Amino acid sequence: MTNPPLLSDLSIKIFADGADLEGIREMSQEPLIKGFTTNPTLMRKAGVDDYRAFALEALKIVTERPISFEVFADAFDEMERQAMEIASWGPNVNVKIPITNTKGESTAPLVEKLSGNGVAVNVTAMFTLQQVREIVGVLDPGTPAILSVFAGRVADTGRDPIPHMKSAVDIAKAKPKSELMWASPRELLNIFQADEAGCHIITVTNDVLRKLSSVGKDLGVFSRETVRMFHDDATAAGYAIDTAETNAAE
Repeated sequence: MTNPPLLSDLSIKIFADGADLEGIREMSQEPLIKGFTTNPTLMRKAGVDDYRAFALEALKIVTERPISFEVFADAFDEMERQAMEIASWGPNVNVKIPITNTKGESTAPLVEKLSGNGVAVNVTAMFTLQQVREIVGVLDPGTPAILSVFAGRVADTGRDPIPHMKSAVDIAKAKPKSELMWASPRELLNIFQADEAGCHIITVTNDVLRKLSSVGKDLGVFSRETVRMFHDDATAAGYAIDTAETNAAE
């Protein structure tokens, strides 16, 4: 059996992905967490009803590490207006721009304009390598940017995301201030896979991050703990298999 993985061996930056202020506060206490991401879907699930108020509260918690907030307009002129407003909220803000609008029209011209104006973008919902090439081609070489490729959803299609992400990392090298993010991970193992692929960042939901204590755990101990869990739950539920009743049923 191979040696257990160690968090200390990782070079990738781990971002916490969520829109619950208590969860953000919890993860802000973890030195391992190097940044934060949000999106409108997570915000809606968390019951956020005032976008700006939520963001400003989050920025009171996350004062130095990067945090991403996403535009939600579909028209490019309004998308640009929202992006400039979001960028003004703090120097550690990355503005998330979807790779296309809902009509499938590329946001590359807008990304080029924003990046040229010094806005640190996080281009999100990218799946294909051509999308990565398109965005890398328009980024200002002097402006930091995050390239968010949804490796987890790529895997959901039955494709192996690791070679896909390795290729995306190679494309991103053309703009050294850009960082490739492994987005939508499905399990804690993805952190190590993303690191192996050379990704700069992985963004992970709090429920997965809470499993970090299991990294490198002795498998024999883990096995016994799992057996104990099954036994204790069956006992707590009062389950019983009565032989007489089984025979009567036959």
